[in-house]
Amino acid sequence: MNIAVLVPCLNEEAAIGKVVADFRAALPTATVYVYDNNSTDRTAEVAAAAGAVVRRERRPGKGNVVRRMFKDIEADVYVMVDGDDTYEAAAAPALVERLRADQLDMVVGKRIETHQAAYRVGHRFGNAFLTGLVRKLFGSQIDDMLSGYRVFSRRFVKSFPSSAREFEIETELTVHAGQMRMAIAEVDTRYKERPPGSTSKLRTFRDGWRILVTIVNLMRNERPLLFFGGIGAFLFLVALALGIPLFIEYERTGLVPRFPTAILCSALGVVACVSAATGLVLDLVAHVRREVKLLAYLQYEGPAERAEDTSSQRPRVKVL
Repeated sequence: MNIAVLVPCLNEEAAIGKVVADFRAALPTATVYVYDNNSTDRTAEVAAAAGAVVRRERRPGKGNVVRRMFKDIEADVYVMVDGDDTYEAAAAPALVERLRADQLDMVVGKRIETHQAAYRVGHRFGNAFLTGLVRKLFGSQIDDMLSGYRVFSRRFVKSFPSSAREFEIETELTVHAGQMRMAIAEVDTRYKERPPGSTSKLRTFRDGWRILVTIVNLMRNERPLLFFGGIGAFLFLVALALGIPLFIEYERTGLVPRFPTAILCSALGVVACVSAATGLVLDLVAHVRREVKLLAYLQYEGPAERAEDTSSQRPRVKVL
């Protein structure tokens, strides 16, 4: 199989050389692509000297880099990893083999800490909270949603409609797999601290907030009935809570003493109905969008099928 190792990078001069060398050793037949995202140090030069194919993406943000990599690079299997030398390159063959053997579309390297300093407390809590939220809202089966170590099939990559700009990209990848009901798995991989001279680009509160907003936007786009229906139900309950005392007073005296409250209740009821109707309409639109993505997904063979094609010279007939 044609394997591509994708490494998005920003100011990783201290680590990128070892990352490239380790993945070239772990996957000798793979091509390592390093996409430099406006680094101000020698990241590009060090990566090229280590044997990587170096390209540049001028738009800042990891999401922009990943989208560009997925668009530009043609391969059967894609291994995506951060360029900070915190992930275990030696685990890459096992991840690729798991993808091929089980005919999967995504394998996530679940981080197992080997150093206390590898995982900051704020990042650990944020990952657990956001991962749990996505599990509840989208039915995800991933325990480490924000892991930057993943292996993808070609059909996953070419059917992935990304809109993320920065570190929200992992959330979009996870939700896309769940909404498309793709076959995925997690494999434990060792996670270590950064080497000296390498600093994290992730900002706990800023990027955590961005990811939370992304989850809300994905809910609106992918599950609009739940999103708008929930808003409608909330408004209806508020209208009901405000209106019951008015109704009791009317039954008792035949008067409506608080006209502004009555008008507010009526308005909230109307908005609740409109919100629920909007959710119904947009749910049909979301269903059509999923079907379009599914058609794009089905245009490509799985990794195991592709391996069989390249290992045999006999013509094969594929029955659909």
